[in-house]
Amino acid sequence: MSDPLRPRASLRTAVVWEVLKDALDRRVKAAGQRPDAGERVPGVLEVLDTGGGSGNFAVPVARLGHRVTVVDPSPNALFALERRVAEAGVADRVRGVQGDASDLFDVAERGGYDVVLCHGVLEYVDDPAEGLRNAVAALRPAGTLSVLAAGLGGAVLARALAGHFTEARQALADPAGRWGAGDPMPRRFTPEQLTELVTEAGLEVGAVHGVRVFADLVPGVLVDTEPDALEALLQLEAAAAELPAFHAVATQLHVLAERD
Repeated sequence: MSDPLRPRASLRTAVVWEVLKDALDRRVKAAGQRPDAGERVPGVLEVLDTGGGSGNFAVPVARLGHRVTVVDPSPNALFALERRVAEAGVADRVRGVQGDASDLFDVAERGGYDVVLCHGVLEYVDDPAEGLRNAVAALRPAGTLSVLAAGLGGAVLARALAGHFTEARQALADPAGRWGAGDPMPRRFTPEQLTELVTEAGLEVGAVHGVRVFADLVPGVLVDTEPDALEALLQLEAAAAELPAFHAVATQLHVLAERD
């Protein structure tokens, strides 16, 4: 596992990173077999990270040798990204530009990327379907899309376990999955809603994973003080992530899809 994903941060990113890394490896092999492979740098993918912030995924992807364009609306996040990629020694492979999902092609190339990351974006945009269509339009033929979004079930479970039963019920009834006016998350998705958005955008869903099924519920002091607890929890998260029964209670949902 790459350094940016450890130690505690790995609980939030480990499942997605392992799935994404495998997808990048497969895309490298597929790109080498394409008729236009001679026009590419062997083993190097063009990756677009929409809402990529300070580079939680861009940096480890660049460390694999790929070129990453990060699009984010926050100047502060892009400043942190610039500093982070310099410290990681990948400044020549990561480019940060200010923009968002609605005006994506003002700053990114339509149909220019082998892999597009759409992580933590659909919760915040005015029109998730439009945001997803733009992400898909940025893909090259046979490209791969990685979508990560807030899950409804995880929020309901967390509010209930905290004793906020009315808020938990409100989240269940609310069309956007919000538990009240003080909820900082604009929108949440069920697994069915998220996969439907992806398929309606013209992609074939390859895998769905539940992310942070247990990590947000386990007391931090337990993970920090018990020997081997972090590694055991990581293994539990990985085992549960692929099981549909746990998707409905995950804090986040990850969908990996391909453009046919």
